[in-house]
Amino acid sequence: MISKPLLFFALLLVSSTSAMAATGTSSLSLDLTSSTIGFVCLTIFVLAYVLVMLEEKLHMRKSKPVLVAAGLIWILIGSFYVSNGMPDVTANAFRHNLLEFAELMLFLLVAMTYINALEERNVFDALRVWMVQKGFSYPALFWITGWLAFFISPIADNLTTALLMCAVVMKVAQGDKTFINLSCINIVVAANAGGAFSPFGDITTLMVWQAGKIEFVGFFALFIPAVVNYLVPATIMSFFIERKRPNTAREEVELKRGAIRILCLFLLTVTTAVLCHSLLHLPPVLGMMMGLGYLQFFGYFLRMTLPGSLSRKIAVAEQNGDERRLKSLGSVVPFDVFARISRAEWDTLLFFYGIVVCVGGLGFLGYLSLMSEVLYGGWSATSANIFLGVISAVIDNIPVMFAVLAMSPELSHGQWLLITLTAGVGGSLLSIGSAAGVALMGQARGYYTFFGHLKWAPVIALGYAASIAVHLWLNAEMF
Repeated sequence: MISKPLLFFALLLVSSTSAMAATGTSSLSLDLTSSTIGFVCLTIFVLAYVLVMLEEKLHMRKSKPVLVAAGLIWILIGSFYVSNGMPDVTANAFRHNLLEFAELMLFLLVAMTYINALEERNVFDALRVWMVQKGFSYPALFWITGWLAFFISPIADNLTTALLMCAVVMKVAQGDKTFINLSCINIVVAANAGGAFSPFGDITTLMVWQAGKIEFVGFFALFIPAVVNYLVPATIMSFFIERKRPNTAREEVELKRGAIRILCLFLLTVTTAVLCHSLLHLPPVLGMMMGLGYLQFFGYFLRMTLPGSLSRKIAVAEQNGDERRLKSLGSVVPFDVFARISRAEWDTLLFFYGIVVCVGGLGFLGYLSLMSEVLYGGWSATSANIFLGVISAVIDNIPVMFAVLAMSPELSHGQWLLITLTAGVGGSLLSIGSAAGVALMGQARGYYTFFGHLKWAPVIALGYAASIAVHLWLNAEMF
């Protein structure tokens, strides 16, 4: 869930010859798109991204190649500018990229910390067990997990939501490959669609919101198109679900102390971030970091009151002769906020850094301006945004969106909503097109596969086209 670009196509768009006269002028930046250094940097990025796409095959974390690529690209750029007597130009450009990353990284770090805290307090396990024990039929489970993925992802992000719903399906279906595959496809589509109409649903929407392109409430205009995007393929796939009821195993999960209050604090944190941005025009990260303080204070309260709470619960368990309860109370450990922070997806955050810095470097060389001229100068904005959505299924939506934001083309409000929608849901076309899809291929290995998803790509494409049509019709006055 983080950021990278569609600059593979620059290889096709950059014209021949490599050489650019080195000048000593100290204007802001030089157009190096047709220079040797430009080609070398572009090649470094493409090779790094190929390694990212082969992560599952190579078993190498995706952050490694982009971190090295980011360093090499800026070292080459810096060397060129130093040799031409303009060292300050690259230093200022890099600091600008670093600030962009810092704001988004801290925002994501707080969100991940809260999600990990809720997971540690058994909130997600309790929801899973409740669904399993209700004994829903396969068709009912298909729709319930899909709708829950759609409505939870705007708050908990599409990756976390998809993993939670997949755990439910794997537990209930127990080896039914056909149902698990269909359900996982349904969950990926639903989670990506749900994440498209909220700044907190995906990294792409968060980037658009923090860039000030769309206000917080403005994303809700995508709600109906997102519903259509999910409903069209889900309805078709539902006809292929067996009408039977799975066997359910008995399992008990108890919410840990403070679980509901942490959930409320998360909602308060989100509200604080939104108000900081909407009313005070301050970066949302200020509100999120303040929210981390809420969680730290509450963690302090939980630790200080733990001995008294344990004593009361142990006394009740001894009075009732509940040996199982006594055993579980004996394994209780204090809540630790920093342990939750340490469980954040650091590979994702470092990958995000590498992509932001790589794309920033390529933009500094002039490639993003070139892409902007080709896509938004030669094509209509609508065609370009729809095309980029399809490309996001191969390259991943985060690089696509970061590239568009870095280009910063002149788009109407409706067009910014369109690229937000297409980049968010276009990744559903392939299993590798979104963080949710890649994660489920790992969690449901052997059941949910690339080719299993690819089989239903035409159906998902119908939902993609329908959601765009609904947006163009419903929000026509915004264009």
